[in-house]
Amino acid sequence: MEITPDLTNKIKLLNEKYSAMGQDLNSYLDGLLYADYLTYWDYVQVDTLLSLQHTRTSFPDEKIFILYHQITELYFNLCIHELQQIAEKIENIEVDFFIARMKRVNRYFEALTFSFDIMIDGMEQEQFLKYRMSLLPASGFQSAQYRMIEIYATHFINLVAKDKREVVRNKDIHSKFPYIYWKNGATELATGKKTLTLLQFEKKYERKLINLAEELQLSNIYSVYERFSNDDKVKASNVLRNFDVNVNINWPLCHYKSAVRYLQKSPEDIAATGGTNWQKYLPPRFQKRIFYPELWTLEEIENWGKAWIETNVFNK
Repeated sequence: MEITPDLTNKIKLLNEKYSAMGQDLNSYLDGLLYADYLTYWDYVQVDTLLSLQHTRTSFPDEKIFILYHQITELYFNLCIHELQQIAEKIENIEVDFFIARMKRVNRYFEALTFSFDIMIDGMEQEQFLKYRMSLLPASGFQSAQYRMIEIYATHFINLVAKDKREVVRNKDIHSKFPYIYWKNGATELATGKKTLTLLQFEKKYERKLINLAEELQLSNIYSVYERFSNDDKVKASNVLRNFDVNVNINWPLCHYKSAVRYLQKSPEDIAATGGTNWQKYLPPRFQKRIFYPELWTLEEIENWGKAWIETNVFNK
């Protein structure tokens, strides 16, 4: 290979880079010389990734169930990756950067929503109703990354149960946290006590989630949006409305449709694996999970999620 001026210049730049850090370029070149070529399977860690599916039963469809939930957690991690970038840039963020990252997050949720038929129609009901009993009390309710996305998204007061918001509005995060909306969905159906699912989740993640909420009080996505000029708010409002719909209507109602498909029996319903009250927890019209209420009309808020249920669950 010819030693071109361009190659010589790159070696010079590399030498300057490593010299500035007190490093010897020759040693790094030796390392490059002796290193094996990178392979796709090593870079992506395919073998490790495919070793993480530890099913609890011999039912074939359980592998579908665990794989899809793992895929979901990977998408959630991508969302958090984008939301972190926005929060970290709050002091000098440009609206185009904000919009580009929120569009990415929306695409991740749209991919999940579009693919959820894997869960709705891609498993045999008879198998699911059997192997699910081996999963107790684990539940998708226990996804900490989903809770982190919610905390990144908005002012914490918008995550408080709607009937408690005015009571705790001026209190600190620690005082608001017991009233976060999702705790109402993890109570025993008969007694109203906390389920083991919720108790496990609180023990593992409550402090981490409270710390995150305190950290993001002035740098969550809503806070960033509120700092924009009126013109920039107009530009950014559509991606936030889409995000609100994706997270607070489309995603929970995909789960609702799946629960209706697999768990609803007439005249009574089968409890979810963690004992969660999915009939009241999942439909957005009950919880009014809305990140950006100022971007919606009163009529839109009143009918939050209604059109989705009529179209996708009852085929109206």
